Amino acid sequence: MRSWICVCVPALLASCTTPPPTEPVTVAERADSIARVFESPEAYSPLVLDSVSVQRFLVEHPEFKEDSAAITAFYQRRAGQFAWFTGDTLASAAGNLLHLFSGVDTGASAVAGEVNGWLRGIGDLLARADTLPPSDSLRTLTELSLTGAFFRMAGTRYEGFVKRDLRELDWYIPRRKKNYDRLLDSLVAGVNDLSPIEPLHPQYKALKEHLRWYSALDTFPWEPLDLRLCDRKQPVPPDSSGAALRHHLFLLGDIPIDDGSNVWDSLLQAGVRHAQHRHGLKETGWPDAALIHELNVHPADRARTLLVNMERLRWLPASPAPDQILVNIPEFRMHVFEHDTIAWEMDVVVGAEATRTVIFSGELTQVVLAPYWNIPQSIIRSEILPAVKRNPHYLDRKNMEVVMGGRVVPSTSIHWQRYTRGVPFVIRQRPGPGNALGKVKFLFPNEHSIYLHDTPAKDKFQRERRAFSHGCIRLSEPERLAEYLLRGDSAWTPGTLRAAMAGKEEKVILLAQPRPVVLGYFTAWVENGTILHFREDIYGHDQRLAEELFAPSVPVPAGKVLASVR
Repeated sequence: MRSWICVCVPALLASCTTPPPTEPVTVAERADSIARVFESPEAYSPLVLDSVSVQRFLVEHPEFKEDSAAITAFYQRRAGQFAWFTGDTLASAAGNLLHLFSGVDTGASAVAGEVNGWLRGIGDLLARADTLPPSDSLRTLTELSLTGAFFRMAGTRYEGFVKRDLRELDWYIPRRKKNYDRLLDSLVAGVNDLSPIEPLHPQYKALKEHLRWYSALDTFPWEPLDLRLCDRKQPVPPDSSGAALRHHLFLLGDIPIDDGSNVWDSLLQAGVRHAQHRHGLKETGWPDAALIHELNVHPADRARTLLVNMERLRWLPASPAPDQILVNIPEFRMHVFEHDTIAWEMDVVVGAEATRTVIFSGELTQVVLAPYWNIPQSIIRSEILPAVKRNPHYLDRKNMEVVMGGRVVPSTSIHWQRYTRGVPFVIRQRPGPGNALGKVKFLFPNEHSIYLHDTPAKDKFQRERRAFSHGCIRLSEPERLAEYLLRGDSAWTPGTLRAAMAGKEEKVILLAQPRPVVLGYFTAWVENGTILHFREDIYGHDQRLAEELFAPSVPVPAGKVLASVR
């Protein structure tokens, strides 16, 4: 944690005399100390806006309509006192505003055009107001314009460049409005390093560090590796391909040094394993075709992947639920968090390309032991009915039954032609060894009919690419999750759980404490703060979002408010 920065506000404090604390200061303590400055009854600017001026500005400049409540609240909190001026002089915070947003990680020409348009407008405003003593009207306009520009650009930087309904991009996790009060108060107080209190997901900052390196790598020569490295007949081909592999691994951070050697040694083998780990491949220590394909991806393409995932992270809360369950769909992996730290994890199977797992969030509330499988109508139409028409005993052979009007009826009594004309009934599979949901399922009620469950098809977990389901999430260790969620319930020991899961009667258990669940889609993330992972864009979501972010450049004017003072 960075040491405390002693903030001096000339109009408020004659000097900054408090010695720095001997103990590290937390982010919350730092923010509270800043807040106390702004809650002081003493004036910290001799200039004061009245509420009429603020409202007139908002009426005359509708481009700030979306942020009008935040702008009004900001000046109410300050009792109308100016933020960006000390007398006729612009405060240093005005320059800090430019610095804060000039480093926005757009990487996208259309987005960069909008942000850069605002930055140019702010720069023009500052130059105009700083050249000559500003008139009252220019000073008021500049003051309110800077505050409005802060909220306008903060919404872009911290909530995302894509403004349309995210459901159009198959993202059903709600985008939450973020609070910028502390950030803005700190900025106008003269704090230069705002990173500890910026409203960004922790993974965002980690990806940003790697983005700098991949952007730098884009300037290096990047020669594709020779696919002959995949040949197991000899340790290393009789050319410089081994040295080339070593160089790639060094540049990507998989080995610490590059001595140019073509010898297949333990360092090179460890580097290959590390690279395979980062890309979700079997860690054999041998560069197979899958690894060579990943290592040959150009750094510029990796940088775009980082930017796409950074955009997704802007949509998420800065502070995720500390005890959530996260399923990362492209990773084919579930992570169980305790107090913001991964406690344990397991492999999963997700939806196939044709039956994609939906990206959304919810709360896990039920554990169902020895579950029935209520077969979705889409599967009944596409798979079950054709099988029944070929073999009238298909349902009995699959341990399935028909429920009509709340009671089980013999499948042989069903007139299937009438069913296809809309007669309502349900087909379900009874609990048992062949049940498609296995021994247990975990429900978090949602409109997408997706849940977590066991499966008898254990062989699928041996694959690297595990996209086979109809949309639900199959778990490799379902019993472990059941024991974990019910560990505080004295009625359910590991033994009683196993017995109930193997039974013929469905049992529903309501959790005393619901567990947040996120089904996310991240093709790049950082493990343990250092190890950068990449995964395949299995559903094409990266490509669709990239089309939004990397559109052709269109110059965007700074807006009426900035243009009017040029």
